This record gives sequence, structure tokens and C-alpha cells, in this order.
Amino acid sequence: MADEVKLAVTLARAKMLANAAPQVQYALIEVIPVGEGLPEAAPLNLCFVLDRSGSMAGEKIENLRKAVQLVIDQLDPTDIVSIVIFDDRADVLVPATPATDKNALKAKVNSITDRGGTEMSKGMQLGIQELQKHLTPDRVSRMVLLTDGQTYGDEDECQKLANQLKEMGIPLYAFGLGEDWNEDLLDALANATKSLGGFSEFIERPEQILQHFQFAVRSAKRVVARNAYLTLKLAQGIAPRQVWRVLPLIANLGYQPISDRDVQVPLGDLERDEGQAILVELSVATKPKGTFRIAQAEVTYDLPHENRYGEKVKADIIVEFTDDQQAVQQVNPRVMNLVEKATAFKLQTRALEAAKAGDYGTATRLLRQSATRLLNIGEQELATVALEEAKRLEQGQQMTSTGTKRLRYETQRLTRPLPKQ
Repeated sequence: MADEVKLAVTLARAKMLANAAPQVQYALIEVIPVGEGLPEAAPLNLCFVLDRSGSMAGEKIENLRKAVQLVIDQLDPTDIVSIVIFDDRADVLVPATPATDKNALKAKVNSITDRGGTEMSKGMQLGIQELQKHLTPDRVSRMVLLTDGQTYGDEDECQKLANQLKEMGIPLYAFGLGEDWNEDLLDALANATKSLGGFSEFIERPEQILQHFQFAVRSAKRVVARNAYLTLKLAQGIAPRQVWRVLPLIANLGYQPISDRDVQVPLGDLERDEGQAILVELSVATKPKGTFRIAQAEVTYDLPHENRYGEKVKADIIVEFTDDQQAVQQVNPRVMNLVEKATAFKLQTRALEAAKAGDYGTATRLLRQSATRLLNIGEQELATVALEEAKRLEQGQQMTSTGTKRLRYETQRLTRPLPKQ
């Protein structure tokens, strides 16, 4: 068994009621690279695809330049960086190059000015071309996309390019700045690479660009294990209901059946000392008194820096079934806190979908339920946003753009919020 990756399973309830109707159990599966033989930092193949359209004028473009320059300072000479800028056309500002002459790179960034409209696909296309130049197994490749507006008429092409990134094994980090960008599109683009670790984010204010870019680059630098998959081998009478990633960001991963009792979940890359935490909701059939293995978790992963592939680590998921009513009421508070956070994310997601479909009654109800969950976990500010948006719907008004984006994106960060600025 490989020892570079730690696999730990914690149950919401270590004991369940025997001879009872089917019950729900939550298993928290933590997958964390911790071994001493792992590299401290992975060499990057990083491409910034940046909106420089007219709406970026002023504070936005100033903060964008500053953020990219400071990120360049944090790169290692072995890292590859490229920068593409786009408006209604696209240009390669910095072709893919090692981050050795940082002053020259920052001078290029300082030349970015605003102009024109927004056609994001042109920037993504050039970004893919730059990433392809250094697409090797030993490098961690990422596209970091930022826009502040609606792209015009090329949404389908953007989606095709996001799908191409998935085929290439490159996660997309998609950032929307301000209020006027299309979150449905950015979510769809990032979701194409979600199984690889891709995500979309809301940057409310220009001064927050640096914080988000630094998080993205630091996350990529910590990657040490690649192409990870979780396989759940389920006992008779055990069925998965939902599978969520709860760290580093909350996301509904779903699962793929691979046999009658086995399901597989793609995890993508694993970060050193951070890894991922997966929350699995299981339906557990009636069991007699005794201790049973209800499932086995197996994680496979690659270590390209050592030319090792298909490494495995396993852990059993074991439950004691008892008729002790008090014992079965005891729950693990950390697991249940993560269940609450995942549920809050799920409720607001369903609320926004209902509002978009014009089902305002359902949206209002779900927003209020989400607010209750948020209050339960101490998220007073975000709960207030949910209640205010519910009130707007009750009064026949539309949800605000900022409120919608805050609910959508801040709930995915409930388990690892960025520091307040």
C-alpha cells in the first residue's frame, strides 16, 4: 500500500439502530497527501486569460495589473507563465515562457489598457494554444480566466473550448468581476472541468482580485498527486444518495456506477497537506445487531514526478448496529457541521434554479430554509442576504445581481472562506 496519501473515514454516527427501517448515514472521506517523499511545489504551466474590454477601465484594470504582477513575483523560475488579453479580439501579451525575468514580465503586464467589447472565446482559444506548448505530465496546468462582462454571441464556442480543456486535463479557474457578467455561462464553463478541480468564483470588488488569484496559484503549486479517483465498494443493501466535495470548495460531484455495487467519483488533483474531503450520503438497509463493513473506500492516484501511476490506498467503512437508543443519537459534530454547510449550498442552488424558472414561491421557501441553515452554522451575514432576497421575491421584485452571486459563490466557500478584506 502506498503511504504518500492518507485516507481517513469518519462517520456521522458510529452506531446505528439495529433491525430498523432503512436509515441515512454520512461518511466523511478525507484524502490527504502527507508523505515525506512528495515534492514541496509542482512546476506550473499557467495561462492568464484576461478581459481588457472597455468596461474594465479605471479601478478594475489597475487592480488587475497589480494582482498579476504580484502573482508573477510568487512564481518560481521553473514555472511557465503565459498571458492572453481579450476584448472583441485577442492578443498573446506574454507567450508561454519560464518565469525567470520577472521584471520583463511585469513590464508587459503594465502595458495592459482597456478597449473594445467582449468576445471571450477568442481569448480562451489563444490560451489553449499557449498551454499546449508545455502540456507535460510533470507540470500542473491551469487556465485562469477573468471577465467583468457578458460575452457576445460566442457562448457556444466558449463551451466547446471548456470541453476541450477537460479533454486536455486542464482545470479552468473562472472569475467574474463585479455585477454584470453571466454567472450561468461561467458556471457551465468551470463545471466542464469540475471533475479536475475547476471552479467559478465571484469577485465583488476590484481590490479582491489579488486575493483570488493568489488562492488559485497557491492551490496549483501545492498539487502533488494527480488523476485521483474515489471508488466506493458497497455492501449488500447499501446505496449512495449524494456525493459532495466539501473541501477545498463545496461541489456536488455525483458518481458513476461501474458495477452492481461499485461507484466511482473523479477527484482530479490532490494538494499537499490539504487534499480533499468528500461527504457521501448513504442509504443503509435493515441490519441485525453486530458490527458490519458497509463499504470500502479506495483512492487511486498518480505521482508523475516519480513516474508512478495507479497507486492505491484503501479504508473500510464500519458501523456497529445496536438497539441502544441513546448510543445511536450520538453524532460527530464536525461531520454534521459539514452536512449543514453542504445542505445550505444545495438549498440556495435549488432556490436560484427555481427563481430562474419563475417558480418564486418555491424559491422563496428554499431561500428561507437556506437562511436557517446558515444561521445554524453562524453565517449571519449570508443568512441576511438570503432573507433579503426572499423578501424581494415575495414583494414581486427580482433578486439582485449581487445577492444572487453572493449566495451562489459564498456558500461554496463555507468550508474554506477567504479572509475578509
